[in-house]
Amino acid sequence: MGADAAGATRGQRVRPEDIYRWGPTWSRRVGWVLDHVWWNTTVHGAENVPATGPVIIASNHTGIVDGPVLHGALPRGSHVLVKQEFFDSTIGFLMTWAGQIPVDRASGRAALAVGRALLDEGRVVGIFPEGTRGRGDVAEVRAGVAWLAVNSGAPVVPAAVLGTRRTGDRRGYVPPPRAKLHVVLGKPLDLALPDGASRRERLARAMDGIGAGLAAHVAAAVALTGVSLPASAQDPVGPTATDKEE
Repeated sequence: MGADAAGATRGQRVRPEDIYRWGPTWSRRVGWVLDHVWWNTTVHGAENVPATGPVIIASNHTGIVDGPVLHGALPRGSHVLVKQEFFDSTIGFLMTWAGQIPVDRASGRAALAVGRALLDEGRVVGIFPEGTRGRGDVAEVRAGVAWLAVNSGAPVVPAAVLGTRRTGDRRGYVPPPRAKLHVVLGKPLDLALPDGASRRERLARAMDGIGAGLAAHVAAAVALTGVSLPASAQDPVGPTATDKEE
């Protein structure tokens, strides 16, 4: 690994050699403790994550703690694409040591190239296709996840993280100790990419398949757990707004 990994997370172009391969070994254990000791997280469908080989985990995104909750719930160590701002914070060095992938949201191409390189090594890469925290209903997805799927050939496992933000909670809300959370992992999506199709057609087909498949998975996860998505993608306003979990 390159010696300037920390520097690469402060605005420089991230490279595959900047990612600590050993990071998920310890950070997944920390995530497990957060999930099962600090919070009260139920993981559904862990058996749906292939035990070996490259895997893309595509998750919905409602709360600020979705990343660590998902990371700790997976049965394998993962490298999750995380916005650059977390790496630039005072605890950014922990994100680097954890082996996560910084994403410059103005141009995420470098992060996607790193994700593909890790998939080529048979690793697990996590991504939030919605691009930012919102309702988590997957009304829209960005093209990055389709690019990873088409260019790596890795299976895409849909994930739903529920309970990290509910109606009335602000977007930066952190659930209190022993809050009931859920992570639901589905079977790999059947993208049915046609042989002989152009790259553009395969990307479009993958994007449609992932968007529809992940949205359906989230809806099924809500029905399974009884945990609703936030009513709004935005912060509540007015004197009745509360940071208490419903």
